[in-house]
Amino acid sequence: MANISINPFTRKSYELPEVLDDQLAIEDFINKNPKKPIIVVQGLGFVGGVMSLVCANAINEDYAVIGLDLPNENSYWKICSFNENILPLKSSDPKVEEFFKKSQQKGNLYATFDPISISYADVVIVDVNLDVSKKQNEDGLLLGFDVDLEVFSSAIRDIASNCKPEVLILIETTVPPGTCEKIAFGIIQKGLEDRNLDSNSFKLGHSYERVMPGPNYIDSIQNYYRVYSGINEESADATESFLRTIISTEKYPLTRLNGTNATELAKVLENSYRAMNIAFMVEWTRFAEEAGVNIYEVVHAIRQRDTHSNLMFPGLGVGGYCLSKDPLLASWSRKSLFNAKQGLPQSEMGVKINDQMPLFAFNFLCENVGIKKLFGLRTLLLGASYRGDVGDTRYSPVELFYKLLKKAGSKVLVHDYFVDYWPECNIKVETNLKVVLEEKFDMIIITTSHSDYRENPFLLSNLINSKGKIFYDTLGFMSAADLQSISKNNQTYVLGRGNI
Repeated sequence: MANISINPFTRKSYELPEVLDDQLAIEDFINKNPKKPIIVVQGLGFVGGVMSLVCANAINEDYAVIGLDLPNENSYWKICSFNENILPLKSSDPKVEEFFKKSQQKGNLYATFDPISISYADVVIVDVNLDVSKKQNEDGLLLGFDVDLEVFSSAIRDIASNCKPEVLILIETTVPPGTCEKIAFGIIQKGLEDRNLDSNSFKLGHSYERVMPGPNYIDSIQNYYRVYSGINEESADATESFLRTIISTEKYPLTRLNGTNATELAKVLENSYRAMNIAFMVEWTRFAEEAGVNIYEVVHAIRQRDTHSNLMFPGLGVGGYCLSKDPLLASWSRKSLFNAKQGLPQSEMGVKINDQMPLFAFNFLCENVGIKKLFGLRTLLLGASYRGDVGDTRYSPVELFYKLLKKAGSKVLVHDYFVDYWPECNIKVETNLKVVLEEKFDMIIITTSHSDYRENPFLLSNLINSKGKIFYDTLGFMSAADLQSISKNNQTYVLGRGNI
């Protein structure tokens, strides 16, 4: 199976290419788009895939866009899908499909595995992964971590080995503060020197993405505020000029910071702040449970103050690619790139608390139902994704919760509107809610805030008319009136609501 790449949405299989040469196809694509500036987007994941669509439908320029990814089992299917006119992601945002169709009609989007594509680029956008490797026990407790820069550094080396002089290299990847200045800049300079080119004949900018997969997927790139910087003034100017072609800057003005260290720090601080806010609510949720207090109505009351309007609600946990790791990137950077004696212990603690939120949610269930009663219980989990209306299971808190239920002996079926296969758990996920609810379950648990779970009358009717079931809302998703109706004939529990 190592030489096969499988599309998780269509289950279509692709054999990996034996010859890693796609130059003729790239040149043919460029010839069909004469005189257009060429953008290469390096990485076709949740950020790079949609960034490619936004660039192909730029507001103030007509670009030819090449998406570049690795020819391995995890990525090659994306390349093939783009070129077969099959959108390689699921989204609740209709603009994603609309932009994809427009790029097909214009013929200005091509995907490849060949880094030779970089040699044609006027702009290279870096959207590759930069992972944090967590060491955790089976209950999700963070025991240690390390930052792996190799995939990112390899991508920068590919650019340095192929780019033409005067190219703009724009890094969007979330990186440890100091990465552009202390790592990427040197790699690019050395690569140009090795090719007997002027080692300063490039522009390096950083502008972190704020991509939110979901109903505003496209707008989170095209119609949203951007922070940017350059390794020098010329690079910052070039970055600004490019961003003005793809972003609605009249409505959403750009913010320039004084250097790449600043924008890199801004991204991880932005996400660390949110992660800490969530972690802060965890212990207060536990206190509210002990005191029999509905923390949701307390938060609603406090949010009347403008200064406290972003106070978080309880939940199953933190997931996705950013909040679960960015505080650790910052802590690692402080020690490893700026030689501080310690990292950021409070930020690390926030991640540690958030990682254990699914365990808290599971223990809450056990305290109310009894762990022995979970054995053999037919359980339906509503949602596998880490976030509502998104088909992304990376670092989803539902994963640990699912594994704890399985460990306790429950028979678990998972439903999700946007996920039909859950790679982290290697299971098939049902997508048709009506079909799922025709089966008999002893327990139904809401684990992801997909809007249709709240709005679906069929689900609500099923819950209200059922008898003797356990219903557990880990998100405070259902209204008080609906919960009262459900609880007449069922055991009903809500994380953080105290006494229902």
